[in-house]
Amino acid sequence: MPKPFELKLKEGDLAPDFEAETQDGKIVRLADFKGQKLVLYFYPRDNTPGCTKEACSFRDHMATLKKKAVLLGVSTDTVKKHARFATKYRLPFPLLADPERKMVSAYGVWGEKSFMGMKFEGTHRVTFLIGPDGRIRKIWPKVKVAGHTQEVLEAL
Repeated sequence: MPKPFELKLKEGDLAPDFEAETQDGKIVRLADFKGQKLVLYFYPRDNTPGCTKEACSFRDHMATLKKKAVLLGVSTDTVKKHARFATKYRLPFPLLADPERKMVSAYGVWGEKSFMGMKFEGTHRVTFLIGPDGRIRKIWPKVKVAGHTQEVLEAL
């Protein structure tokens, strides 16, 4: 019997370091955001209904959000897919490409999922709020897209 998905990272832990490419071809690292709050949201796939809703909700609240934190989206999609997704929905924040699954593994968000009775491996929808000191301040382990942006804004 497979174990249910369980995050290994806890609030208060140091956020795992990362280096990834954005949809614009820029390389970003966790260290680039030292001294700032960082909202790092992991999502399964570009151009799927839930992921599009989540990205567009963050987009629609960007004016408020960017006064309080930096926002980065992460999925295992390629830079090219991210570029198309960001352009199509006019996303004003970086999407990090993680096709080798380094970030999803480091943050523990890759694991068994089930959909319509089928089991498969994939990215769980999880959001991390990382403090200016690089420590995880808050984790939303089972994000429900509706209302999530508001939860993040309230935590900031």
